[in-house]
Amino acid sequence: MHIIFPTAYFPNIRYTALFLRTESPRIELFETYQKQSCRSRCQVMTANNIQTLTVPVIKTNGNHTLTKDILLSYAEPWQHIHQRCIESAYKKSPYFDHYYPSIELVFTNHFNSLTELNQTAFEAIFKILKIDKKILYTEDYEKTIKSDDYRLSLSKDFANNLQIQQNSQYPNNFPHYYQVFKDRQNFTPNLSILDLVFNEGPNSMNYLMKIN
Repeated sequence: MHIIFPTAYFPNIRYTALFLRTESPRIELFETYQKQSCRSRCQVMTANNIQTLTVPVIKTNGNHTLTKDILLSYAEPWQHIHQRCIESAYKKSPYFDHYYPSIELVFTNHFNSLTELNQTAFEAIFKILKIDKKILYTEDYEKTIKSDDYRLSLSKDFANNLQIQQNSQYPNNFPHYYQVFKDRQNFTPNLSILDLVFNEGPNSMNYLMKIN
């Protein structure tokens, strides 16, 4: 049985750490798409607090649409909105100028499907982290009763993230690192991997290996 992950848009730090540690992980394509999750959302820290960036999608088969069939909507300029938010949030971070070109294509290329977008974003992160890891996908839906099914737990992780961050429930799991707005915001754990790489740069991999 493979360890299966949900697809994710610039996934959070815990997702990334788990994915990198897992041998031959698979990303789920054949689940019924779950909205308001890491599949189409990420969280970054801005001067005004946590900002959730959401990719608008089209469910080709309504509420029964499989993740592999989710298309992107361009009815609103979400790429421009996300780009401007990320630039505003991290342009003063130590490694923004160095790493931003690696992710810029996410906001300048046209993507048809959500999985295509997320693969491009993940590959950009791998390039930044200097990781050679192939992204593999499921070929059918695999039922599991494991309590650590990442398709479920990482979805809950995202849904509960604001409460976790505000209550600092897992301080030992997420050691503090430099964040741009530390003068006005408390340290916020488990944001998008973008927060870590822009602030920590080459030390990001060392940090990810410390996550329990």
